[in-house]
Amino acid sequence: MHDQAERLRNKLTPPKKQAKTIAFASGKGGVGKSNTALNFAIELQQQNKSVLLFDLDIGMGNIDILLGNRSKHSIVNFFADFMPISGIIELGPVGLSYIAGGANLNDLIDLDEEKLTYFFDQYNSLAYSYDYIIFDLGAGVSSATLSFILAADECFMITTPEPTSITDAYSVVKQIVIHNKELPIHLIMNRCHNMREAKQSVDRFKQVVINFLATDLVHTSLLPDDKVVTSAVMKQTPYIISAPRSAISRRLKKIVADFLVEDNETKQKSTGSFIEKLKQYLVVQGNDK
Repeated sequence: MHDQAERLRNKLTPPKKQAKTIAFASGKGGVGKSNTALNFAIELQQQNKSVLLFDLDIGMGNIDILLGNRSKHSIVNFFADFMPISGIIELGPVGLSYIAGGANLNDLIDLDEEKLTYFFDQYNSLAYSYDYIIFDLGAGVSSATLSFILAADECFMITTPEPTSITDAYSVVKQIVIHNKELPIHLIMNRCHNMREAKQSVDRFKQVVINFLATDLVHTSLLPDDKVVTSAVMKQTPYIISAPRSAISRRLKKIVADFLVEDNETKQKSTGSFIEKLKQYLVVQGNDK
């Protein structure tokens, strides 16, 4: 306990730059979004980046389950008991920090002003403590989910080759572009049985976005349907750790490496205050309800 508290205190010392925020989203559930976000975060951490993974998949949070950890606190405790945000941060593999989701919170946009203000203030205490803050958001396009996506610096959209998954992913991308055309969007197609056919599907998706939304995706990637994923979930050990040489781990490592190269080339860690943007979009989405 003492060692964990000390490690957390060390992480919460001010670094040089504001954390870059990344939203992981999907059009529908069951596409492997949370698992992809978790393994992506761990690989970033293994590349000597300081990462906080924030489970905001409201009602369906499962990051702690995927890690095999029994989290002492969750985002629900944060709002219910006004705990300091540093008190709900858990430590996962390779030094990854994470905040567990909760099953008793319906929608952030329905929180009262006092709780939202508390969240804004507490989040600001983290903004300079990490290189990257990753939000694992709920599937679909609820008001709160869309607000978090729009406020982030970049978005990773997770889909599978299934037609319904692709259609739902496009619907979310369309909403993002309508509200913030400048937001960089990456597409990861997960659980690809046939990589050649999946590449064709991704290319078609990309072209539809260009033709009908007049914008382009930053990057598209494929993850194979690898049996090590099921094994890793059963063992509650992320596949990037339990099977680092597997096909899916090698692919994910390449995705993270490409992301870091692009991030370094742009020399841009953040496109502005995440909280200021979130306040703006929460108000807009709330007025649209």
